[in-house]
Amino acid sequence: MTVRNFDMIVIGAGPGGYVAAIRGAQLGLSVCVVEREHLGGICLNWGCIPTKAMLRSAEVFHLMHRAKEFGLTADGIGYDLDAVVKRSRGVARQLASGVGHLLKKNRVTVVMGEATLPGPGLVSVRTDKGSEDLAAPAIVLATGARARELPGLEPDGKRVWSYRHALVPPHMPKKLLVIGSGAIGIEFASFFNTLGAETTVVEVLDRILPVEDAEISGFAKKQFQKQGMTILEGASVRQLDREADSVTAHVEQGGKTEKIEVDTVISAVGIVGNVEGLGLEELGVTVDRTHVVTDEFCRTGVEGLYAIGDVAGPPWLAHKASHEGVMVAELVAGGHPHPIRPGSIAGCTYCHPQVASVGLTEARAKEKGYEVRVGRFPFIGNGKAIALGEPEGMVKTVFDAKTSELLGAHMVGAEVTELIQGYVVARGLESTEAELMQTVFPHPTLSEMMHESVLDAWGRAIHF
Repeated sequence: MTVRNFDMIVIGAGPGGYVAAIRGAQLGLSVCVVEREHLGGICLNWGCIPTKAMLRSAEVFHLMHRAKEFGLTADGIGYDLDAVVKRSRGVARQLASGVGHLLKKNRVTVVMGEATLPGPGLVSVRTDKGSEDLAAPAIVLATGARARELPGLEPDGKRVWSYRHALVPPHMPKKLLVIGSGAIGIEFASFFNTLGAETTVVEVLDRILPVEDAEISGFAKKQFQKQGMTILEGASVRQLDREADSVTAHVEQGGKTEKIEVDTVISAVGIVGNVEGLGLEELGVTVDRTHVVTDEFCRTGVEGLYAIGDVAGPPWLAHKASHEGVMVAELVAGGHPHPIRPGSIAGCTYCHPQVASVGLTEARAKEKGYEVRVGRFPFIGNGKAIALGEPEGMVKTVFDAKTSELLGAHMVGAEVTELIQGYVVARGLESTEAELMQTVFPHPTLSEMMHESVLDAWGRAIHF
């Protein structure tokens, strides 16, 4: 059988894989992408993008109910869940087709099918028409991840859903239980709660949004509770009793078990890497808890084999995968890119209120031995936030008291996912409090709170 040769083969066309392919092609490499399902991967088709479209619908619905506050009249407010879903799927399709156009524009060869690695530098693809053999000195694993399933809590698509079921829901929940309070769980909880579902969130750790700064997750919890959510922390779902139109969850908390009856459960308990069936073990690739072990340049230790994105190490974020894809493509092309700095990659959660952060939390900074200066500024002290009708929120900054280095920044409130990049740039430039203080922030903007939080760390806040 004829073998097609390339300079680089990318397995997986998600936000890591397709970006790696395009960057490689820009650098003059002959590149092939192998994808088994959808161009754009989970992010564009079943993750980041369609969820944001649905959350936008929920946000507009929420604002419509507040019309009177803004001097407006809105009668007969309602929603059509099927239309909300249809819009989100349309957004996903539009962007996925855009990926295909970009790959074609950059002359990247696309092969649709299931890939395996029969040997070093070789890829075998099972397609609808049979099989195809490919070869390249550089192969990039960008196979992504899927939802973790816990024994007894497996989704069935009827009353117990995974994130994919929740994106095309067969019904609107009346009483919803969400297992897990990371970004995925909280975003779905926020969406369905806003549309009227009686929502309970169960988190096994001692607080929701456990990767966030404790002060921020505590603030968010209070806002969720004000919106009517029930939050159970330090709790776990031990069993699900499934009936035709209901589910009874056995929830253990503080040594006691409570039965909670709902009509829908969403399981959002993390991810597992897509490492099966590729032939990684035979090649000598190290896999730790379903994720490929790599060095700072995404090298697996097997000559010419790289792994990026969710199949590799944390943080498991689309933008981290894309940046890794660029880095690996430049490395393969003979460049000398800088390695990824995980501590300077922002995390964003698009619930209401939004949550965003970068760098060390206050507690983590202290654990690492830093003497810290902490600044805080509330949304209620910002003119733009009040004008928007969004006075609930906070910006928090953590500095090294000795060097004035910005160690971390943490936010909760309206549009903070759009603001956090300012602090990401500051960390990338190794800015100190002096540069940030001397920066002129435009007025009136929410970004002024970022300035005020820095000022507050040195006791110089003006507006609060």
